[in-house]
Amino acid sequence: MEELFRREPPIVPALDFETIRPISAVGRGAKGVVFLAKDESRDENGIFALKVISKDLLQKNAKAVKNDGFGECKRVLFEQQVLSRFDHPFLPRLRGVLETEKIIAYAIPYCSGGNLHSVRKRQSEQMFSDDSIRFYAVELVLALEYLHSLGIVYRDLKPDNIMIQDNGHIMLVDFDLSKKLNPKSPRSVSCNSSPSSDPVTFRRKRRISRFYSFCSSGIRPSDSEFEPDNSSGTESDSVEKSNSFVGTEEYVSPEVISGNGHDFSVDWWSLGVVLYEMLYGKTPFKGENRKETFYRVLTKTPELTGEKTALRDLIGKLLEKDPNRRIGLEEIKGHDFFRGFNWDMVLEISRAPFIPETEARDTDGIKKIDVESFVHGIFFEKDEEKNKVADDKKGEENVDNKGVWVEKLSHRTQHPIDTENFLIF
Repeated sequence: MEELFRREPPIVPALDFETIRPISAVGRGAKGVVFLAKDESRDENGIFALKVISKDLLQKNAKAVKNDGFGECKRVLFEQQVLSRFDHPFLPRLRGVLETEKIIAYAIPYCSGGNLHSVRKRQSEQMFSDDSIRFYAVELVLALEYLHSLGIVYRDLKPDNIMIQDNGHIMLVDFDLSKKLNPKSPRSVSCNSSPSSDPVTFRRKRRISRFYSFCSSGIRPSDSEFEPDNSSGTESDSVEKSNSFVGTEEYVSPEVISGNGHDFSVDWWSLGVVLYEMLYGKTPFKGENRKETFYRVLTKTPELTGEKTALRDLIGKLLEKDPNRRIGLEEIKGHDFFRGFNWDMVLEISRAPFIPETEARDTDGIKKIDVESFVHGIFFEKDEEKNKVADDKKGEENVDNKGVWVEKLSHRTQHPIDTENFLIF
């Protein structure tokens, strides 16, 4: 196994489990649940999103694939470490972590505007105007540029993972499928990062708490190297490729499906799919089933109906099936669709097309949720039901809000259910 972690990341505050009040469940993923939560020890700005991951589920998944459990632990650890290093307006900052015998959890900013999918559903004919698409495209390019400058390929760009902050700007979430691409030489190499996407001082000498106690293998990785290098070259010519089969089927690139290895270019493909969906209200390659969708991704040319515009030209170049011919960062930023745009002044000159309404939230009367049992119920309730006596109806007499949320969260779909702020990660 390659050594992924080589440097100590910054430390983040440890959250006190006793002062955290989960308000409601707002999303779920393969390993955990996202809660809207409040830190009662803080008088102001205490609302955040708390991503809670079940340790039992990590171990269960590890046994299912017959490994030592470190692979699952590494994904969680990687996401926590990259979150702790982010310092970018379109990426979440890690606000704190907590751990019990049953869960590991971390807090990131709560985005009141829901995700880009829910915002698109509000548009006329569920499609965005070119100006709105340009606004979101600029911010997505800058967020991906920043990630790539750290050597991180995102690998799961889709509207569900593009949250809308209180100020209307985007925030990418969910880095479970992200990966740090290793340089081909001992020297740390990545793409050229422009000043506009490099607002962070990368060298920090703080430490972060570890949580491998539930990993039985005893493996202790050192920390990951995230410092960017300013050497010349393209985004991908200096890094090794990954052969992992990851992503969401309608947004996955041809090279991932074919298994020939992939690099940063997969994120530009996914950007093309997202822009297409914003323009046409649907993804370009969706088939009747997974197999047909993959076949279309590999063989079908996207239908860019309508008059020839700079936006359609950009989408076509992003959806180039050959990653070596696909448009890259500098070509994207210099494309006619962004002609005259000042990339260094995004936050100062750009007004968001959609700004969420600020709602006063009274949390005093809300009963505190038992997070550990709530998360356990979502992922293990069906297993436990098998052991119940058929005529045992005690549970039916105590149906509460938790039961409603467990039922709602237990059925995953590609896009979130009707709750606008609902997040699938």
